[in-house]
Amino acid sequence: MSLGCLRLALCHAVRALHQPVCSSSPASLLLPPCRPLGGYLSAYLGVALQQWSRFCTEAGGPEGGVAIKPQKKKHNPNARVTIGSVGRRIFQPRVQLLGEEGEELGVVQRQEVLKMMDDSGLKLVVVNERSNPPVYRLMTGKQIHEEQVKLKEKQKSKTTGSVQVKELTLYSGIASHDLENKLKQAASWLEKKHHIKLTLRAKHGSSSETALNTVLDQMVEKISVPVGFVSTSRLISEGRAATCILRPPSAKELAKAAKQRTQNPTEPPRPEPGITESTASTSVPGPPKDSEQQ
Repeated sequence: MSLGCLRLALCHAVRALHQPVCSSSPASLLLPPCRPLGGYLSAYLGVALQQWSRFCTEAGGPEGGVAIKPQKKKHNPNARVTIGSVGRRIFQPRVQLLGEEGEELGVVQRQEVLKMMDDSGLKLVVVNERSNPPVYRLMTGKQIHEEQVKLKEKQKSKTTGSVQVKELTLYSGIASHDLENKLKQAASWLEKKHHIKLTLRAKHGSSSETALNTVLDQMVEKISVPVGFVSTSRLISEGRAATCILRPPSAKELAKAAKQRTQNPTEPPRPEPGITESTASTSVPGPPKDSEQQ
C-alpha cells in the first residue's frame, strides 16, 4: 500500500511537469500512467523503492511469521578469556573429558559426566567449547583458583604493552649518601619492570681523568638488583655527559648470570668487623728471624 501511494505521487509530479498523455478525466488521476515511464523517472523510482525497502520485512516464515536469518556469532581472538566451573550446565549430549591430572578419559555421555562429578566431588571446567565434541576437564577448586591466578597474570602482561621509561640524572662528584638514594630509586623502578634512562653529567668546572662512561658503569654495578641494558653507556655532549638505558634482565640473562657465578671460584673470606687488613696481616706469625735462631 505504501509503495503504491509513493508511485502514484511520483506520477502526479511528472504529469505536472509534462503534458499528460491519457485523458484528463478525474478518474485518470487515480490510475497509473498509460505510457511507460521515462528513463529518468524509472531510475528515480528505483532508488526510492530501494530506500523504502529497508523498512520492509520479508514474510514467509513458519505460520506466516517474519523470516529472520540467524546471524553467526563471530569469534573475537582478543576477547577476555575466563576460567571457571560450569556447574551442571552441559548442553551437549557428549563431551571430550579430561581427568583431574589432565589424562584423557575419552568421549563421555552427559549423564555419565554428571555422575562422575557427584562421585568424585570435582568441578567441570570448559577447555575448548568450539571443538566437536567440546573438551571439558574435571578439576578441584584449588586447581581452578591456581589457573585463574595464572590467567590473570598472563592477561596483565599482555595489556602492559607500552613500557614506561623513567629518567634519572646524576652529576659527577655526587655524595655517597645521595648516590645510594638514587640507586635505590633505580632498583625500585627495575623491580616494577620499568626502563631507566640514566644520565651522568660533569659538574661545571670539574675535571676527571676517568671518562664519564666508565664512571657511569661503576655506578650501575652498585645497583642492588640485576640489570639488563637496552643500550650500554656512551659519551654524549662532546664528552661532557654519558648515558645508558637500563631494563629488567630477561630470564635467559638471569640463568646465564647464575651459571657464571657457580663456575667462578668463590671470593676469599672478608675480615671480621673491626679488624683491618694491616692488623690481620700482623696477627699471622711469620718465620723466625736469623737472630732468634742464633
